[in-house]
This record gives sequence, C-alpha cells and structure tokens, in this order.
Amino acid sequence: MRTIKYTDIVTAVSSLCVEAAHVLPDDVLARIKEARAAEPFPRARDILDNIIENAAIAASQRIPICQDTGTAVFFVTLGDGVRVEGGGLADAINEGVRRGYTDGYLRPSIVDDPIFDRINSGGNTPAVTHVDLVSGDKLSISLLPKGGGCENMSALAMLKPSDGSAGVAKFVCDTVIRAGGNPCPPVVVGVGVGGTADAVCALAKKALLRPIGVHNGDGRYAQIERYLMKEINASGVGPQGLGGMHTALWVAVEYMPCHIASLPVAVCVNCHAARRASAEL
Repeated sequence: MRTIKYTDIVTAVSSLCVEAAHVLPDDVLARIKEARAAEPFPRARDILDNIIENAAIAASQRIPICQDTGTAVFFVTLGDGVRVEGGGLADAINEGVRRGYTDGYLRPSIVDDPIFDRINSGGNTPAVTHVDLVSGDKLSISLLPKGGGCENMSALAMLKPSDGSAGVAKFVCDTVIRAGGNPCPPVVVGVGVGGTADAVCALAKKALLRPIGVHNGDGRYAQIERYLMKEINASGVGPQGLGGMHTALWVAVEYMPCHIASLPVAVCVNCHAARRASAEL
C-alpha cells in the first residue's frame, strides 16, 4: 500500500488551479494559430489574433486568460494501492481549490444555493469531482476549469437506438450551431455517447481532456469526429459568432455501453480558452 499525504494533494491541486488559469495547453494554442493561418475572413483573423495575444499576455504576466476562471471540475484516477494520509481525498481537493483560487487571485464563481440563496461560497468551492477506481498505486488528477458561458450551452438528448450515427451527428451539430457566439468560439466540443443520462454528461466533459489532434481509437467514432468538425465549421458561425470558417477547434467523441432501449448523447462545449492541467502523485 502506497501512502500519499493529504497536504501533497492540496499543494498539487492548488498549483493546477493557478497554472490552468494562466497558461493555455500547447495543443490548444497551436490549433488556434493554425486556424488563424487558414482563416480567410479578415474580421475572424483579427479575433483570432486577439485571442493569441491575450494568451501570450496571460502566460507572461501570470494573469487569468479569462475573468471567468470557471467551476473547478476534476477527473481523478485513484489506484486501489493508494491510501491518503491525514485527511480525505475530497477534502484535499476542495482545500487545494480554495487555496489556489484565493492565493492566485482567481475569481470565485460558485454560489451556495442554486435558486434561493445565491451567495458566493468563496474560494470557488465545492469542486465537482469524478473518481475512477483502478488497480495500481498512482493517483492522477486532471482539472478542467469550466466557464459558465460555455457550460450553459451543454445539452443532453435521449435518442432512439434507430436514430443511429446520423441522429447523433444532427443533435451535436444543431447544439453547437444554435449556441452561436455564446460559448466564445472557436470551441472545443466534447461528445459523450452511451451509458445513462448522468454518465453520458460526465463522459462528454471528460472528452474535453483528450489532446487536440488525437482522434478516438475506434475508426468509426473517429469518422464521426471528422464529419462533425466539417459540418460545424461549414456553419459560418465563426470566431465569437461573427462569421468565419473556424467555429470549432476540435471535436472529441467518447462512448460507453448502454441499455438496449437507449441512445443517450451529451454535448459539452468548451470556449477557445480550453483550459486544463494534470498531475500524477
């Protein structure tokens, strides 16, 4: 049994919060620059230039890429040979978020009650944490800070199995195109297929962790990804919804088994500031 200290998890999570808020992943920034080079519309090029400049300023001056530093969403892989010493895993993650958002001067955006007492909780807690239990003695933590504007464009559909891949593709395209400029395109689109209503939404969000440029290992789903990219970018929504050839930077589709009577599909949209950061303890 391997022991990991509670305080080490707190420190790692705090660092992830600050790093993700300030620095775009290399693959995301590279794709934005590729889009800029290929974009024929002057206004769209100007917007992409501004996005690239903003990312450079954020990284060099250590200030947030966006004022909305998001809900702290974590995907954790916990080995069965790991024991957390000195406290609980969930408590360590929340304390790390609290420290990271407070010490890093990141905007806290979480309210205690969704309807009645919408009072800021302070420290951007509680975090949303998904844990996968696996064999081994490693603890992996991935953070996906999720801004409110793009999160509000998420959608779930419980399709009929007979709708097939065409029905899935139509729902995804309709969702992203209908969102227009609200999620600050060009966007990264996570798609989940299968499971249950709750599982497929988490799967769509988890798809956003896959690096841009890496297709689904199943060629059939990779083909759906390519089709969705083509159709979404042909919509003309463009950067910030003001027209252009680049509405999506990437589309990632993940799937899981489901009930014989079901075909759940979820779409989770990320803005061009597709922030994420990971650590392994």
